[in-house]
Amino acid sequence: MLERLPEFLANNPILTGALIAVLALIIYAEFRRLTRKYRELAPTEAVRVMNQDDALVLDVREHNEVSGGRIGGAKHIPLGELKKRMQDIEAWKSSPVVVYCRSGNRSSMAANQLTAAGFEDVVNLSGGIQAWENAGMPLKKK
Repeated sequence: MLERLPEFLANNPILTGALIAVLALIIYAEFRRLTRKYRELAPTEAVRVMNQDDALVLDVREHNEVSGGRIGGAKHIPLGELKKRMQDIEAWKSSPVVVYCRSGNRSSMAANQLTAAGFEDVVNLSGGIQAWENAGMPLKKK
């Protein structure tokens, strides 16, 4: 059966290209995961980090998303403003910083920005505020 694989691949260039693209994306995603400089933690594990002295909880959602509730004590800096407002959080460079957004995607970008800026202990809340709510964790409403 494997002896017919080269023939199949040659006769199906679109499928072959799609296979190569999918494999490349998987390899890229795994490489990024293995080389990232921040931790991904579930809500219950992130609470342990948040309870440490001098930990910063950073909400990087947009202004209109925060009205639905946020994690108590969180500092709100939207992802688009993070680079220019980095000086607002300089004091936490050597402290734990837990970053979250709605689903965990934007906060992973923020975590990359923070580690690039020299923050030493950055944690991305895996699944974001949605995972936090699903875990039954409390939200502070304004």
